[in-house]
Amino acid sequence: DTDILAAFRVTPQPGVPPEEAGAAVAAESSTGTWTTVWTDGLTSLDRYKGRCYHIEPVPGEENQYIAYVAYPLDLFEEGSVTNMFTSIVGNVFGFKALRALRLEDLRIPPAYIKTFQGPPHGIQVERDKLNKYGRPLLGCTIKPKLGLSAKNYGRAVYECLRGGL
Repeated sequence: DTDILAAFRVTPQPGVPPEEAGAAVAAESSTGTWTTVWTDGLTSLDRYKGRCYHIEPVPGEENQYIAYVAYPLDLFEEGSVTNMFTSIVGNVFGFKALRALRLEDLRIPPAYIKTFQGPPHGIQVERDKLNKYGRPLLGCTIKPKLGLSAKNYGRAVYECLRGGL
C-alpha cells in the first residue's frame, strides 16, 4: 500500500548480471543519474529510491528476466498520471546496460489511484464535440517521428485521419 510495483522484462547486455540490470532500472527510473551530482547531498535519497526486490528468469527465454521494482509513493506527484509514467518509463528504455526492456505490469495502491480526478467530463461530451458515435475513438503517433519528407509525413497523417478521428 506504500509502493507502486512494476514488473519489467529485462534483457541485459552481454556480461551484465541480471541483478545489476534490475538494480540499474530501479535506480535510473527513480533517483539515479549517470553521473554524481552535487545536489545528491541535499536530501535523503533512500526515501525516494526505486528498489529491485526480486528478479526471476522468464521461462523458455534465454537471457530474459522479470525484474520487480518497488517505487515509494513519495516519489510521485499526487493526481498526475503523466508524472507517474514519465518517472517510471521516461528514461530507462535507452539504458546502455540493457539490450531490451519492457514494462509488463504495474500495481498502483488504491489510495494513490483515488488521487486521480479523471477527465473533467465523460465520453459522451467527447463524442458530441467530435460528432462521432458507435465506434471507438482512437489516436496515433506518426512514426518515424523524424526523417519523413513533408509529402510523406502529410501522406501518413492523411491515412491516419482517413481511418477516422
